[in-house]
Amino acid sequence: MTGLLQTLRRQGVLGINRRNASLLMRWNPRAAYPHVDDKLVTKERCAAAGIPVPQLLGAARHHFELNGLLESLRERPSFVLKPARGAMGNGILVIVDRDGHRVQRAGGRWIDEQTLRYHGASIISGLYALGGHRDAALVEERLQVHPTLDEIAAAGVPDLRVIVYRGVPVMCMMRLPTRSSAGRANLHQGAVGAGVELDSGRTGHAVLNDAPIDEHPDTHRSVVGVAVPHFSRLIEIAVRASDTSGLGYVGADVVVDAHRGPLVLELNARPGLSIQVANRAGLLPRLREIDALAPEGKPYTDRIALGQLLAQHQRSRPA
Repeated sequence: MTGLLQTLRRQGVLGINRRNASLLMRWNPRAAYPHVDDKLVTKERCAAAGIPVPQLLGAARHHFELNGLLESLRERPSFVLKPARGAMGNGILVIVDRDGHRVQRAGGRWIDEQTLRYHGASIISGLYALGGHRDAALVEERLQVHPTLDEIAAAGVPDLRVIVYRGVPVMCMMRLPTRSSAGRANLHQGAVGAGVELDSGRTGHAVLNDAPIDEHPDTHRSVVGVAVPHFSRLIEIAVRASDTSGLGYVGADVVVDAHRGPLVLELNARPGLSIQVANRAGLLPRLREIDALAPEGKPYTDRIALGQLLAQHQRSRPA
């Protein structure tokens, strides 16, 4: 165990205790958490700043609003039902087809409208919310996979998680849905995580359940060396969205839709640490360089270029 800890320290791996004490407590003021914990608020703030987001089809904050919400979806063959205050992909229901009063989930399972209503009621009751508080059920348009990524995704749309520290993008990974994740691009639900090099926009390594892989488990296509379409624009809107949050350490989730292009999905005030496993690189060296280059309160010139440079520096160091 001592040898493992020494290796992790040498590689600059950020642990959860240091993340909480040195990053969240210092750079993320509690007053700003509602800006990202509620996806409706995030969507409104991004839209006001001219940042593209998925179309909101409807929302229900109270149980009596569910019937009207479901009625408004009767003519829609596909949509996404999700909690406004959910985390780790819990509670997200991706609907891909409809047959009368039945709808089909990503992965193939058919459910009736009563089951759909029950799921919405569970969301509002706070089953999937942070802290178990009352929540809102959101319905968004179902996005379409970009043709470039179609062969490395199953039953869902890949997204990108970008860690933004003090306005600088420091690490990125692409999350690829699998059949076991039921179309959800979340590692906790069984999605693939592929590290993306900030300077090239290509995947370098990939993991599934923290184990290294080279191919997507369902499509058997290589997930290494893949160029992310519209990568520069995705990083740009991730940084701009983080600017709206009032937080200094943010996980920005962005996606490229086949028709609408790059969009911001949501922001996370407590981003997980598995992105380091996907990239086979620790976050600490990049965070320290940012602090060294610009002390607190000092602005950066080109933040995206700085993030790319930090990635190059880390790759050039011996393991």
